Amino acid sequence: MDSTTIQRVTIRQVNLAPPVVRTDAIQAFVTQETVILTLHCSDGIDATGYAYSIGTGGSSVVALLNDHLAPRLIGRDPAHVEAIWRDLFYATHATAVGVITSLSLCCIDTALWDWRSRKYNLPLWVLLGGAQEKVKLYTTEGGWLQLSPEQLVDQALAAQAQGFSGAKIKIGRPHVSEDVARLQAVREAVGPGFELMTDANQSFNRAEGTRRAAAFEGLDLAWIEEPFPAEDVRGHAQLREQTAIPIAVGESMYHPMQFREYLEQGACSIVQPDVARIGGITPWVKTAHLAEAFNVPVCPHFLMEIHISLCAAVPNAAWVEYIPQLDPITTSRLEVREGFAYPPNEPGLGIAWDWDAIKAMQVVTLTVSAT
Repeated sequence: MDSTTIQRVTIRQVNLAPPVVRTDAIQAFVTQETVILTLHCSDGIDATGYAYSIGTGGSSVVALLNDHLAPRLIGRDPAHVEAIWRDLFYATHATAVGVITSLSLCCIDTALWDWRSRKYNLPLWVLLGGAQEKVKLYTTEGGWLQLSPEQLVDQALAAQAQGFSGAKIKIGRPHVSEDVARLQAVREAVGPGFELMTDANQSFNRAEGTRRAAAFEGLDLAWIEEPFPAEDVRGHAQLREQTAIPIAVGESMYHPMQFREYLEQGACSIVQPDVARIGGITPWVKTAHLAEAFNVPVCPHFLMEIHISLCAAVPNAAWVEYIPQLDPITTSRLEVREGFAYPPNEPGLGIAWDWDAIKAMQVVTLTVSAT
């Protein structure tokens, strides 16, 4: 087979306003800075990948791509996914491991897998393994921290009526009694068969995290997500030993070896790799298989449009998180039936970009080529 080369790279940034107010214990979701990268290849395939931030860093990702990473792609064979990822990781070693580097690598790596899927005319989830044809779906869109208990109940009941299997509730109100009241109200409303996930967004110290986990016993929670800062591996391990509630981590980790440390120390019950923040599909799949070796499930953070294909590819993915993200700039939609999400069956990432909408909304467009 004749080799293909990358001839040109286009980098765009589109800023998307969240459809609802989104707040958690440490931050607000101000705007989704979506960086979209397209590889223009000699075989005529234009392959597109992307990453995101929630308000800061988008321009830094664009600069790293334009100034340092995209020029290194010109003339490379897009089939050499592992070699390219590793070369670019080491080329930016002075800024790794960190979120700006990982987001930049993700833009490239997801585009490379988009190319590979299109080249071999296979759906991404099949190309990566084809482990399961559907994945359970839970929603986060109704559980934000600013909502009252009454609003949480209304939205949880609506989600239940729509067929979702669970919902995430943000925790981290000023006093533990407030979190308990919110969770109790929702649990009483939805009954025992509906899963409730919670997310502290790294807001607790060890004493407060231990106190709140004890207060939540009896509410049959699916997990407590990021109770402590991601750097506190031992704190997560100690909490896991003290509570029956599963501990979930991952959205704030940027390399498979960080997940390895958690798994080796028994510091989590569930891993939540975010394909953008871990640096792309290549390290995401490695992390999922690493977790499988520890008999730990994968429940990725955000990015449902691409995570459905990654979850369907591996046997230990348990949930996809529903947060509408790309609707203003795509024509495709996540397929949902009876509480399950289904992976797209067309080749590529399964995302149909609305290029007219992107061009109308883009705040940056740059081109890198050999000339």
